Amino acid sequence: MQVQDTVLDGVKLIVPKVYGDDRGYFLESFNKKIFLDAGLPGEFIQDNHSFSTQDVLRGLHYQYPQWQGKLVRALHGQIFDVAVDVRRESDQFGQWYGAILSQDNKHQLYVPPGYAHGFCVMSDTVDVLYKCTALYSPSDEQSLIWNDPDVGIEWPVAQPILSDKDKVGLRLRDIETLNIGPAHAHSTVR
Repeated sequence: MQVQDTVLDGVKLIVPKVYGDDRGYFLESFNKKIFLDAGLPGEFIQDNHSFSTQDVLRGLHYQYPQWQGKLVRALHGQIFDVAVDVRRESDQFGQWYGAILSQDNKHQLYVPPGYAHGFCVMSDTVDVLYKCTALYSPSDEQSLIWNDPDVGIEWPVAQPILSDKDKVGLRLRDIETLNIGPAHAHSTVR
């Protein structure tokens, strides 16, 4: 397993070593020692699984002040997965990184606390699994609008299918002052 840095502090692309033959394949998707050595969390406390159809866009979501880190992968299908730095004190505030996660490449993206997260579906259907460093807290849920021109994400879908909630996210310039410290800080249960 390789843990690769991205252009954003703390956002990591995890590329597994895949052992395949005519029976199928095997891979290691989590190894506590490798994760800790790479500055990633060694413990996740909640798993989420979503199923979506083509052109669905989910996000850009984050929790504040009860931050969540997320380890995201597509079990079936393909997504364009995005992280946006929403930490006002960060030199990278408002910058984004996107990666294709699919059943074929088997990559994962770690989105640390302090980042908004979203994805759009590029296949007919997709099953996405993400592990979280903190429990879901409805009262802390926040949303950055998916098409904020100040962020400028280059989504690979022209007319996304959105939830009512995702149609009315905040603009980057309107989010409250968010303060977390280093991007690699990990949230814990309150």
